[in-house]
Amino acid sequence: MNDLHASSVRVDSARPVVSAGEITVSNVSKSYGTGLFNKDVVQDCSFTIERNKLTVMIGPSGCGKSTLIRLLAGFEKPTSGTIALNGKPITGPGRDRLVVFQESALFPWMTTYDNIMYGPRARGEDTQQARDMAKFLLEKVGLTAFREKYPPQLSGGMQRRAELARAMINNPDVMILDEPFRGLDAMSKELMWEYYAGLFEESRRTNSFVTTDIDEAIFLADRLLIMTNAPACVRATLEVDIPRPRKIADLFNNERANEVKIEALSLLHEEAMKSFSGGSKAAADFIEAYSKRDTKER
Repeated sequence: MNDLHASSVRVDSARPVVSAGEITVSNVSKSYGTGLFNKDVVQDCSFTIERNKLTVMIGPSGCGKSTLIRLLAGFEKPTSGTIALNGKPITGPGRDRLVVFQESALFPWMTTYDNIMYGPRARGEDTQQARDMAKFLLEKVGLTAFREKYPPQLSGGMQRRAELARAMINNPDVMILDEPFRGLDAMSKELMWEYYAGLFEESRRTNSFVTTDIDEAIFLADRLLIMTNAPACVRATLEVDIPRPRKIADLFNNERANEVKIEALSLLHEEAMKSFSGGSKAAADFIEAYSKRDTKER
């Protein structure tokens, strides 16, 4: 009984004290190439990923969202402008910002537990506290029974949960997620929406989430950043003021959710059409007509 109590105390003490950060992007531009081969991917982009909020970025495919992810993570540097975390310039990667990518990044030769423990071990911190945290996170993401399984033995949803745990054990100030549920089937994807939303609501860790799925965006977001067609900048910021906790079944009948969806789709439609308008007068005329209609309706 005493051993059981001691184990329970260790797991409870392993709960992380979340230090939520805030990222400020100011007049950032990013281009590749020089001279005639110069290509602007991000242009004069400004926004804030607010502390304790889940900010979702949505825009047309190829508009520059993944480039912004790399800039936020510090994998690349902006051509101009500044990006700061808690007021300090971001100059490179750091454990205060962790990225969950579209593709699985689990090591196939490691068990679920060993994958989660990778960060602490790489830093030389394979301590009892880290092991207790790994156990706590295994329970939190529902993978205790799969502790000794390898990634190929896990479903897609389980792999995504393992990756979330592997990021959370490092206790970052900001979690950055680049379309993490893109490869899942429709049912698994919706289950992951609710699961991920629950993790956020419990910790209130600052999250930046990128998607091209409007339903995913509205279900998850506190704030919605509507991105322009390339080169990327913020077209509009929409507040998704829907009470939490949220359930998918309730969202379809929520009047405010439908209002946000209609407004976001209108903006996204215009931006997506611009990617087809180069050299096409018909497409350009369509965009102009659609914009005038949208203005009148407002």
